[in-house]
Amino acid sequence: MIGVKAMNILSGLLAMSVMLSACAAPPPSIETDTTTMIQTQVFTDSLNTVKTGFITEQILAGADGDIHYSYYLPEGYDETRNYPLMMTMPGYDMMWFGEQSSGSNLGWTGFRSWTELDEDMIVVSAQLTDWEEKSVRQAIELTEYFIRNFAVDENRVYAAGYSAGGETMSRAISMRPDLYTAYLHGASQWDGTFEPVAENRVAVYIFMAENDEYYGSQKARSAYNGLHDAYEDVGLRDEQIDQLLQLEIPDNAYFNALGIHGNYHGGGNVLFDDEQILNWILSARRPEGDRVENAGFFPMRMRLLPMP
Repeated sequence: MIGVKAMNILSGLLAMSVMLSACAAPPPSIETDTTTMIQTQVFTDSLNTVKTGFITEQILAGADGDIHYSYYLPEGYDETRNYPLMMTMPGYDMMWFGEQSSGSNLGWTGFRSWTELDEDMIVVSAQLTDWEEKSVRQAIELTEYFIRNFAVDENRVYAAGYSAGGETMSRAISMRPDLYTAYLHGASQWDGTFEPVAENRVAVYIFMAENDEYYGSQKARSAYNGLHDAYEDVGLRDEQIDQLLQLEIPDNAYFNALGIHGNYHGGGNVLFDDEQILNWILSARRPEGDRVENAGFFPMRMRLLPMP
């Protein structure tokens, strides 16, 4: 009988030990669920975080092949707002020539100057492979990508092209004038057509050194004349055209005063240091009907040489 009693006492002690053990630590399932919940929260938060500033050397798998680009989002970027979008295309020396050329456009003033203005905006700079039909389609495709995927004000989509980039963008503007509100055409020839630009009231600012060694200033005058005629053909008066079309051809003295002596083609990049020009572009709004709106209109600059 004593043996049975001892056995009962031992069994009770073992049961109490198991109960105390159960109270000392939570079941493994609770620990696993808590960890999973924390990990899920961290992952969700990371998805909601948008990186701002310069996001460099990106690749978009486009319909005609990879599109290499970098872009800038302003600090405090808010997906519930709408921001102006500026698409910039650099010259030949900053295009895509393989990995060794990746990011060569990052220090270009034609990219960075827009990010230094007072107004928050999205700025994109692409490195395309040429200035032919393929690059024109890629410039348009990249514009549409940003309109679809970022908080863009579709009434304020702008573009700037310099040298080879200007050849590309003049064609892109002509091919899809419904996308763009205003365009800055720097030190380049106009390879697009004029009529679609005029029909859609796209504002254009043309800048070329008088003695540009590569294109010559007559290319700028020809583009201006062609666009002016096209605006007239759609019924705009001179005062309306002046709000949509500007031509600036500074002489050597202008560049010399800035410390530029020779290489006036490359020196033309100083146009991106002129906030009056940049703000003229950004002041343009998509017109309604026959109304022309450009709040930043100013008369043609004194540095413009007489038209032949």
